[in-house]
Amino acid sequence: MKKLLVLLCAVSALSAQMKKRQVTDEEVRKVHASAVIFDTHNDVPMRTLGGWDFTARAKDGETDLPRMQQGGMTAQLFAAYVPGAMVTGNRSAHHALEAIDSIKHDIARRAGPGMFFAYTSDDVIKAKKTGQIAAMIGIEGGHAIEDSLRLLRDFYELGVRYMTLTHTNTNNWADSEGDINNPAVKHHNGLTPFGKEVVREMNRIGMMVDISHVADKTFYDVIATSTAPVFASHSSCRALASATRNMTDDMIRALATKQGVINLNFSCDFLSQKSFDASPTRNPELRAKLTAMMSEVADPKERQAKMQAMTAGVKPVRATLADVVAHINHVVKLVGVSHVGIGSDFDGVSCVPIGLEDVSKWPNLTRALLEEGYSADDVRQILGGNMFRFMRSVELARGK
Repeated sequence: MKKLLVLLCAVSALSAQMKKRQVTDEEVRKVHASAVIFDTHNDVPMRTLGGWDFTARAKDGETDLPRMQQGGMTAQLFAAYVPGAMVTGNRSAHHALEAIDSIKHDIARRAGPGMFFAYTSDDVIKAKKTGQIAAMIGIEGGHAIEDSLRLLRDFYELGVRYMTLTHTNTNNWADSEGDINNPAVKHHNGLTPFGKEVVREMNRIGMMVDISHVADKTFYDVIATSTAPVFASHSSCRALASATRNMTDDMIRALATKQGVINLNFSCDFLSQKSFDASPTRNPELRAKLTAMMSEVADPKERQAKMQAMTAGVKPVRATLADVVAHINHVVKLVGVSHVGIGSDFDGVSCVPIGLEDVSKWPNLTRALLEEGYSADDVRQILGGNMFRFMRSVELARGK
């Protein structure tokens, strides 16, 4: 109760200080240059796995090295995404290893002196001081460990610093939001006893626990089980866009009480109710087919082609930079400025907001937040300071 009262007082004080204002280009430049720009989820490794050159400026997609540098980025957690299709034949760990290798070699090493592979929060500070970009790894999909704590530890030794407990598919120890309403899938009512072991082992070794994609009951089981703070790597607010991948207000409060951070997803349908209402996912039958396809098709190019064919004729409604700010405001009003960050999901979504079209556009967010009335310190927290603090707290909790 005491923690909640302190939290509510802090939120009220911040809200009272907020006032929209005009800002200069120089102010935006200074604040942006001083910030740690830390994005917690990017799916461009799906492209580099196919041999795509990350170091050249691309005409499509949202991510490449030149645009990351243009956007002033400090740290990027790249997703080692493991399609659910890999569960068949026990290919999940193999695919995860290939994705990890692509992040280390096709991205970090190939980038040269402008980027380095990072392991710790100290490396994020090093990147800021040296003007480089820290490249890190998060595994997306807990089926990657093939129900083995030994593989979980091996992935950590290879540099994996977070794991998203599920993707759109329920695995053998945790329920996913993606198929929770599918009666053909065996569900567990949240985490199984082994799933709780996974969370506790992640705490022990210092791997960040990511609750994006999990079913609501799984989320609350994680909150009850984890001894370290937990976070959402790429989720937004369900109160503003009713996608069930987003977090409810109660979930956001529980995450904040656990000293966690919600890093906002930039998918249009996660940001705007109008975008969500126009999304193919509003059709239950089509959504079920898309979810099944995502789990069955492993090749990124084939998956993209199938997705485009399945959604042909559906015109997306674009979200905007203002929608991103609205989600930030919502979190701040609920739990304070210390519990919100950015998890773009660039190169993993089919629609991104106007004004935040790619990784070069981060200064637009800095400007919008300053114009909204956030102080320079608040903006620095949102852009990456909160995530840096969160990562450090998980490191400090290691072994306890």
